[in-house]
Amino acid sequence: MEVIMGMCQSIGTASDRVMAMLMAGLEIEFGRGAGEALAHRFLEAEETDFLWDARIEERWLGSYESIDDDDLELDRIAICGRLDGRWFASVMLVDGDGMAHGTMGKRFCRSRRSAHEAMVDAH
Repeated sequence: MEVIMGMCQSIGTASDRVMAMLMAGLEIEFGRGAGEALAHRFLEAEETDFLWDARIEERWLGSYESIDDDDLELDRIAICGRLDGRWFASVMLVDGDGMAHGTMGKRFCRSRRSAHEAMVDAH
């Protein structure tokens, strides 16, 4: 008898451990020592998705008026959350299906309260 067990967690649920989990996976794939450097590059390249998935709170700010004539309608949404052990607040560009398309700004905060206040103050 073989028992296979797996566990899935959202980035928001595992936000304090996301870098450790990412590094472990990259070390399995690319070898010991490469995990940390690759993890930071991966996090930087996919920052919009990681921030959006790690959000704890969100607040709709309004529609995003693009200077391009795109048919894509986006909203500006202020969020706060915790990623890699750090609290943050950010303004995200999000489509009607809840998919993040960009980050308009991000700042790191000392506590959950200051991240929440930064989110509330965003416009």
